[in-house]
Amino acid sequence: MKIGLFFGSFNPVHVGHMILANYMLEYTDLERIWFVISPQNPLKDKSILLDEKHRLDMVNIAIGENDKMKTSDIEFQLEKPSYTIDTLNLLTKENPDDEFVIIMGTDNLENFDKWKDYLKILDKYNIYAYVRPTSDGGYMKNHEKVKIVNAHMVELSSTFVRQAIKENRDIRYLLPSEVWKHIQKMNFYK
Repeated sequence: MKIGLFFGSFNPVHVGHMILANYMLEYTDLERIWFVISPQNPLKDKSILLDEKHRLDMVNIAIGENDKMKTSDIEFQLEKPSYTIDTLNLLTKENPDDEFVIIMGTDNLENFDKWKDYLKILDKYNIYAYVRPTSDGGYMKNHEKVKIVNAHMVELSSTFVRQAIKENRDIRYLLPSEVWKHIQKMNFYK
């Protein structure tokens, strides 16, 4: 099976994430999307992260009954901060019959050569890069293992969502409805 790995903090998951995942399923050759919840991105401030289990729960709530999507907590088992190469190696070992593709924005693609063992990643895996308005992917966009996907996207960030919740704004339509209810019930990001 060809599986797209959508890595992220998902702090919290929002409609932009879900729209992108849906687009990748419907308009590429990916058969499944796995949301890989990152406990700690080495390039992000850990102090603003909601506990990893809560973020995993919210993505599961967002996915609901969609059997083409699932969450992965594989990085919870790895040393923190985790690196994509280690996650890929473990996933491939545990799922030898599946083909994994990395999903990332062209903004991340521009900095991909700064990732740990990025050449080893490119040797074994393909990247589907969705176009971000501020980036074209740099020189990496021309690599034979990179496919540029012109996905329809909603420009929305988890940072904006967290700030809006902190300011007590009603942003219910920016989140999957059950995720919004869960955040309100749990009093997250206040």
